[in-house]
Amino acid sequence: MTDNDETLARKVIALLDLTSLNDDDDSARIVELCHKAMTPVGPVAAVCVFPRFVALARHTLDGLGGHAVQVATVTNFPSGAEPLDNVLAQTRQALDDGANEIDVVYPYRALLAGDAASGVELVKACKALCTGRALLKVILETGELVDPLLIRRASQDAIAAGADFIKTSTGKVKVNATAEAAELMLSCIAVGGATVGFKPAGGMKTLPEALVYMWLGERINGSDWVSPRHLRFGASSLLNDLLRRVGAEPAATMEGGY
Repeated sequence: MTDNDETLARKVIALLDLTSLNDDDDSARIVELCHKAMTPVGPVAAVCVFPRFVALARHTLDGLGGHAVQVATVTNFPSGAEPLDNVLAQTRQALDDGANEIDVVYPYRALLAGDAASGVELVKACKALCTGRALLKVILETGELVDPLLIRRASQDAIAAGADFIKTSTGKVKVNATAEAAELMLSCIAVGGATVGFKPAGGMKTLPEALVYMWLGERINGSDWVSPRHLRFGASSLLNDLLRRVGAEPAATMEGGY
C-alpha cells in the first residue's frame, strides 16, 4: 500500500453510499449499518436503506453524531414498473420520515418498449416532491437498457426532467455499473454544464474498481467536480477494502447490498 492509496481510499470513503437493501433487512441490521457509516477515518456520504427504515436510520445516525450523513432510500425499486401514484406515495412518506435523498428507478422497461414519456413524467413528478427537501437520484438500470442510444436517451431525459443525480443500477440485475455506461452518462452530464451528479452502483469491491469511475468523472467533468454533491459510489463491500488501505479495522462483510 502506498501513501497515495491511502489518500485515495479516504477520498472514496467520503463519497460512499453505504447500502443495505436486502429482503431480510431488520432494525438491528440497519443500526449496524449506521455504526459502520461512522468509520474511524470519518463518515461516509450517506446510508441507503429501504423506505421503512428511513426514520430509524436518521435517528441512529443523529445519536452517533452523524448529522452530516445523508439518509437515502429507494422508490419504484427494483422493478421500475410501479404505478406512478404508488411511487409518489412512497416518495412522500420517505420525505416525511426524514429522507435526504430519493433514489428512484427509471421506468426502463417502458423505454425499452418505445415509451420515453413515462420516464420523463415520473422524474418530473418526483422532482416536484423533492424540490427544497431532498436530492433526486434517478436509477437508469443501464445493464438492462444495454443499447448506448437508450442509455444516452434515458440520461438526457432524466437530466432534463430535473434529476440531481443519474445512477447506473439497482444492484439487483446481472450487469450493474460499467465503465462504458459511465462514460456515456458522464458525457451527458458534461453537456448539461456538469451540475448533475453521477452514481455508479453494483459490483465494486476494491479501490481500483472505484477509481475507474472517479477518474472518468475527473477527465470528463474536471477534478473540481468530484465531491459528494456530484459523485457517489453505491457499494457496501467496497468499504472493507478502503478501510484496509487506510489501516483501519475492516467492517464485517455485508451481504445483499450493492
